Amino acid sequence: MTQAETSVDFIRSIVADDNRSGKFDGRVVTRFPPEPNGYLHIGHAKSICLNFGLAAEYGGVCHLRFDDTNPTREEVEYVRSIQEDVRWLGWGWGQNLFYASDYFGQLYGYAVKLIEKGKAYVCDLTSDEIREYRGTLTEPGKESPYRNRSVVENLDLFRRMREGEFDEGAHVLRAKIDMAAPNLNLRDPVLYRILKETHHRTGDEWPIYPMYDFAHGQSDSIEGVTHSVCTLEFEDHRPLYDWFLDELEIYHSQQIEFARLNLTHTVLSKRRLVELVDGGHVNGWDDPRMPTISGLRRRGYTPEAVREFCDRIGVARRDNTVDIALLEHTLRDDLNKRSPRVMGVLDPLKVVIENYPEGKTEEIVSVNNPEDMSMGERTIPFSGTVYIEKDDFREEPPPKFYRLSPGREIRLKDAYYITCTGVVKDEATGEIIELRCTYDPETHGGTSSDGRKVRGTSHWVSAEHAVDAEVRIYDHLFSKEDPDDVEDGGDFKDNLNPESLVVLKSCKLEPGMDKAKPGDRFQFLRQGYFCVDPDSTPEAPVFNRTVALRDTWSRMDKARGRV
Repeated sequence: MTQAETSVDFIRSIVADDNRSGKFDGRVVTRFPPEPNGYLHIGHAKSICLNFGLAAEYGGVCHLRFDDTNPTREEVEYVRSIQEDVRWLGWGWGQNLFYASDYFGQLYGYAVKLIEKGKAYVCDLTSDEIREYRGTLTEPGKESPYRNRSVVENLDLFRRMREGEFDEGAHVLRAKIDMAAPNLNLRDPVLYRILKETHHRTGDEWPIYPMYDFAHGQSDSIEGVTHSVCTLEFEDHRPLYDWFLDELEIYHSQQIEFARLNLTHTVLSKRRLVELVDGGHVNGWDDPRMPTISGLRRRGYTPEAVREFCDRIGVARRDNTVDIALLEHTLRDDLNKRSPRVMGVLDPLKVVIENYPEGKTEEIVSVNNPEDMSMGERTIPFSGTVYIEKDDFREEPPPKFYRLSPGREIRLKDAYYITCTGVVKDEATGEIIELRCTYDPETHGGTSSDGRKVRGTSHWVSAEHAVDAEVRIYDHLFSKEDPDDVEDGGDFKDNLNPESLVVLKSCKLEPGMDKAKPGDRFQFLRQGYFCVDPDSTPEAPVFNRTVALRDTWSRMDKARGRV
C-alpha cells in the first residue's frame, strides 16, 4: 500500500474522499504560499512537507507561490532563501513557480467588478478610524460615512488611486459586506491601500497594492488549486475568501486548516524572529540557535531528519505543543546512521605516557561507524603524549567514577590500557595541567591478553598530530519550555538562555579534520554530533555541535513502554 492509502490524518482523508467522488476530476493541486518577508522556519517545513507530500502521494502538483503583496517588507533575499530551503528539504516545483504579483492586473479587475456590483467602495477613513468603526467581538461595527458612494464615484476614485493621484492613507478600497457580522473579518475589510513603494518584481508600476486577504483566495482560484491547505489562524478568514469567490463567480478551491507547529524552548513567530535578528540577540537568520531552516542547516540538521520529524508529529486539527526533545531524538536517529565517528577532545588535558618508546608513532585502527560497517575503518596516529578530556580525570574520584584517577587503569579507545602514576600542577594556581601515566603494551587494540577488565574508556587525540579547532556548543535558545512564561511587564526575550552558545577555542581533533568541508557531519565520540561551519577553513577549522548524545525523548519512550 502507498503512504496515501495507509495514512489516517484528516487532510489526506479529505483528499482521498474528493478523489473518490470526482469533486475535482481527480486533480490534486496544492500550493505552498509564503510571504517573502523573512526566512522560513521549521513550522514552515511542516507545511512544505504536507503540501508537497500530498501532491506527490496523489499524483498531483504543488505550486510554490510567493504572496508578495506588501513591498514594504519583502526582499529578493527572502525569495532566494525560501527557494533554497524548499529545495534543501527535497522538494521541487518544476514549472510551477508563481507570484501573487503575477496577478496584480487580474486582481485589479476583480476589484473593479466588485465596485460595479455595488460590493466595494472607496473609503476616506484613516486606519485608526477604520479600527474604531470596526466594533468589537460583542459590539457591532459602525458603517463608514463613505459606504454609500455611487458606483460611478467609486470607479473614478479607484481609477485615480491606480494612477497614483493620491497620497498614502488618503483612500482605501473596502468590501461592502456587513458591519454587524459576528466574524470581524466580514466587517467591510480593506481590499486595496495606497503604497508608493518599489516592488521587488513590478518596480514602480503599481501605487496601490491588494491586501493579503484579497489576493490569497483569488490567487488559488487563478491557479486552479484544489486543496488550499493552511494553518488554523486562517480559519476565520475562510468565510471572507468564500465571499470574494462567490461574488466574483470564479473557481473555488477547498480551504482546509490544520494546527501550526509549536515547539518547546522555541518561538515560531516571524515577527519575533525578526526582533531577535534586528536586536542582535542572535547572529543573523542562519544562526544555528534559530529555528529557521537555514539555521538548522548550518547547525548540521539533515533534510531527512526534518522530514521524518514532520511525518512523526503528523497533522492535527487543533493547536498543541511538541517537545523539542522529539525533534532532537529524530535527528539523532538519522545522524547515528550516517555520521562517521571521530575523536575530538573539547577540554584537553595532556597525558604523558612515560614508558612509551620515545619518538615512536604507530597507527591505531578504528571503525568509522559501527552502525554501518560499509563505511569502513580508518587509522589514527598514537604517540607517547595524548590529550584526554579534563572531566575524564579526578584526583579524588567520587563514588561510581570509573575513569582515570591516581593508581587507576583505564582504556584509551582502540589503543591501550593506561594507568595514572602522577599529577603535574600549575605552581601558581594548583590546577592540574598534566598527567603522568604508564601503558601496558600487551593491550594493543584496547583489549587485555590476560582477560582483565577495566570499567572506563576515554577517547583521546595524539598531541603531536592533533588538529586545533574552535567548537561552538549550541543549546536551546530559550531557557524555559514556554518562552512566554514571564513576569508582569516582561517579554519573551527575558527567557533567552545565556548559555545557548559556548565557544571553545582550544579543542584538539584527530588528524584530517582540518580537511573536512562545510556541511560535513561527524559524531565526536561521547560528545555528540557536530557539523563543519561555513566559517571554517583548513587553517582555522570551526565545528558546530548539532545535538548532544543525551536523548531525553528516547528515555521517556522507554519509561512509557513504547520502545
